[in-house]
Amino acid sequence: MRVVRILIATTALVAGTSLIIATPAGARTTKPAPTPTTKVLTTAVGAPFNLEVRHGNILVADGAGLIGKVKSDGTVKTLVSDVTGASGVALSPGGKYLAYTHTSEQPVPDSGVTIAGPRAFIAKANTLAYEKANNPDKVNQYGLSDPSQCTVDPKNPQAPPLSYTGAIDSHAYSLTAYGNSFVLADAGANALLRISRTGKISTLAVLPPQPAQVSKEAAAGAGLICSGDVTYSFEPVPTDVEVGGDGFLYVTTLPGGPEDPSFGARGKVYRVNPWNGKAKEIATGLLGPTNLAISDGKIYVAELFAGRISVIRHGKVAEYLPLPGALAVEAGRGGKLYATTVDFTPPTGPVGSVVRIDTRKGWRH
Repeated sequence: MRVVRILIATTALVAGTSLIIATPAGARTTKPAPTPTTKVLTTAVGAPFNLEVRHGNILVADGAGLIGKVKSDGTVKTLVSDVTGASGVALSPGGKYLAYTHTSEQPVPDSGVTIAGPRAFIAKANTLAYEKANNPDKVNQYGLSDPSQCTVDPKNPQAPPLSYTGAIDSHAYSLTAYGNSFVLADAGANALLRISRTGKISTLAVLPPQPAQVSKEAAAGAGLICSGDVTYSFEPVPTDVEVGGDGFLYVTTLPGGPEDPSFGARGKVYRVNPWNGKAKEIATGLLGPTNLAISDGKIYVAELFAGRISVIRHGKVAEYLPLPGALAVEAGRGGKLYATTVDFTPPTGPVGSVVRIDTRKGWRH
């Protein structure tokens, strides 16, 4: 399930402060954190899906079609142009290798990662070809555990299937450096893929299905005619991956299906063991978690459809900073966070920003 398609389909949720949406009791702590200090670094971006903050650089993957570097005067220097569907960017620990994602559906489907290095080195990883050959999430069963509970409404062409296994789809979305390689959150394959610096791909982990209780009425609205309330297992949609201080990987997932509040705040954060691929849920109750950052042992999450940056402590989600259109968050030096915002609704196209957040002020951890 491609993330960009999900975001564009839900643009009504991205405008203004109305993004702060109530969620079920117990999902979040109720005491809000004082507002930290923020500063806008640039508005010269369209759809800034991801950031990389390393070696004094602030790099941005702009869905408008480029990989850029945010300069101190507020301009963005283009590092790579004509990157269709740019959404992920990462630097190797030494800064010699730059990796970025690209995805398109027209004129032909394409998805992958390009790695650029010294002396004009270029390697390409074709994740769509890998998906066609391997389909990592074919091990997952989605939909109804008992398909006889419902029938598909023939009048609704958008009705979901009653039951299916992982389909062929790749959306190379977010990247992080991991040792001498990169880890990709593939939002179409529903998996984490390891990408070597030479472009070799292997499956690191497959995220688990996302079951949700769906009322008979809600199912009917989606195009399923059911005899009663049902449990439907949606696809996991990994949107970001970061390396924790413990060496494990931390992943945000959209829950598949409706991303608006109609089925509740179902986004999650997983802790993934990179040695055996096992995923453990560490937080839920997130509304559109599109990115995360790890700073000073804490996990910060950009909740696009809640319009805020949240912090996770001991499995509890609390608001850290109201930020309408929050799309990405990245850790920097000195306890600072960097975030991006986007408004998909302007008629001329998306409008974004990159902001710096001083986490040393406003809230004592």
